[in-house]
Amino acid sequence: MTTRQGNLLGLAACVGLLAYAYYAQAFLHLDPCPLCIFQRIGVFALGVVFLAAAGQDGGLWARRVYSLLLGLSALATIGVAVRQLYIQSSPPGSVPACGASLDFMLKVFSLSEVLVKVLKGSGECAKVTWTFLGLAMPAWVLIAALVLGAYGVWNNLRRRAPVLRF
Repeated sequence: MTTRQGNLLGLAACVGLLAYAYYAQAFLHLDPCPLCIFQRIGVFALGVVFLAAAGQDGGLWARRVYSLLLGLSALATIGVAVRQLYIQSSPPGSVPACGASLDFMLKVFSLSEVLVKVLKGSGECAKVTWTFLGLAMPAWVLIAALVLGAYGVWNNLRRRAPVLRF
């Protein structure tokens, strides 16, 4: 498999994750909390970097940059997922009540204030409304981001086989 094909595979995984998230929202009626939306943004960012890397068959320097961007996107997504898992594991009553919607906060507060308020968490982020194999959705996002980040870094830094030209 070429590096380009590997990046397209990573992009397809990100599209699949986002498609399921929108399916869960539209058909399972699971409204995303602000931390869930931030995780979607992280998966979207991973997909954009995979797309950019697939669109350019760059040299070693470009592949290193894409590896760095994939790693950073994955780490940011993992951080948000870990934060939500921490909030979900907190004892009842220790998490503030449901807060304002993300849309409202973006209209009223600066971006830095929104980031701080969202990462503090609120009641809607503490609810576990979906599980699969005993793990809540943020745990699956954490696993997916970890796998995609490691795969993206490996795919873009691995030694490419020489191309034989006739």
